[in-house]
Amino acid sequence: MILEMKVPSPGESIKEVEIATWLVKDGDYVEKDQAIAEVDSDKATLELPAEASGIITLKAEEGDAVAVGAVVCLIDTSAAKPSGDAPKAEAKPVAEAPKVEEKKVEAPKAAPTPEKTYATQAPSPAARKILYEKNIQPSDIVGTGKGGRITKDDAVNAVPSMGTPTGGNRGSERSKLSMLRRKVAERLVSAKNETAMLTTFNEVDMTAIYDLRAEYKDAFKEKHGLGLGFMSFFTKAVTRALQLYPDVNSMIDGQEKITYDFCDISVAVSGPKGLMVPVMRNAETLSFRGVEAEIKRLAIRARDGQITVDEMTGGTFTISNGGVFGSMLSTPIINPPQSGILGMHNVVERAVVKNGQIVIAPVMFVALSYDHRIIDGRESVGFLVAVKEALENPVEHLMGGNAKKALEL
Repeated sequence: MILEMKVPSPGESIKEVEIATWLVKDGDYVEKDQAIAEVDSDKATLELPAEASGIITLKAEEGDAVAVGAVVCLIDTSAAKPSGDAPKAEAKPVAEAPKVEEKKVEAPKAAPTPEKTYATQAPSPAARKILYEKNIQPSDIVGTGKGGRITKDDAVNAVPSMGTPTGGNRGSERSKLSMLRRKVAERLVSAKNETAMLTTFNEVDMTAIYDLRAEYKDAFKEKHGLGLGFMSFFTKAVTRALQLYPDVNSMIDGQEKITYDFCDISVAVSGPKGLMVPVMRNAETLSFRGVEAEIKRLAIRARDGQITVDEMTGGTFTISNGGVFGSMLSTPIINPPQSGILGMHNVVERAVVKNGQIVIAPVMFVALSYDHRIIDGRESVGFLVAVKEALENPVEHLMGGNAKKALEL
């Protein structure tokens, strides 16, 4: 029996996928549920499992865009599984073609090409003036005058050099963008063109968070098997600020504004296919341990290419941490249809003023990009200040005055 395998629907809005990689070859025997291909949708990379065991015949090439429901391969379910120790058929010797004696024909000698005669004498005064105005060296000009002298006509006709090849490699390579990357590009351009995006900045003294991590990270690791990173502090600070400024946790739908009473936080992570933005559901209910565990789970799934469409949709606000790559400051682009995104950056020791004294402190610049159609300056600045004050005094604002209890130690 020949089974036709069709492209399943990864989500309601997805009409086609792209064959990213075939994990099997045409004519291979595959087992039921074996991953036979990786397919890119505009949201994620998914594995395509075999629906039955048998010999597979591929009907699409890598890089092909295939409509949802189209046949991508055939599986002959009646074919027997080949034995692993079956003797291989010996290749029949191919009769050697008779050798044909080749006669060497000597190519006629080409007539010598006359060499160009470069200037061996000083250019004429008129030619020298013209070359000076053109910023051309006499040694770069072929002189046509007597003894290779550069004439006025030579100087007039001389063209400035646009650069000399260095002898280095000058190759290039053209490759097709993946469907995921094309969709990301489309959404980024859409966000720039269709929103009134504005960015506001602030700086955060990270001393309190550094002190807390230094004091509790070992105990946190031992108790929960997780690292105590910056993301749990920032997630808690963001969910607190969203509850104080609900307009930032809203989005536009036509002529209406939708405001959410929950905080589904999208977290930008780097995966093998590019940037992915999985979502932490109801992040406002998560503890520090819960945030760290969920971020670790999503990051591993993104790294392994296992993120599903459902895990990447429905966020109400995004946090992007460019600081892990060394970014000092940036203007993050809104992740539509959301109305706001917080950009984290690297932490650098800077001179700051405390109690009238200049001291050295670990400082991070933070940026909030927001859709000015729905969020006013008061809300945007107030939101970022609320994030700043929570991060600079986390025990009071994020831990209820008891760090050990908040960290479940």
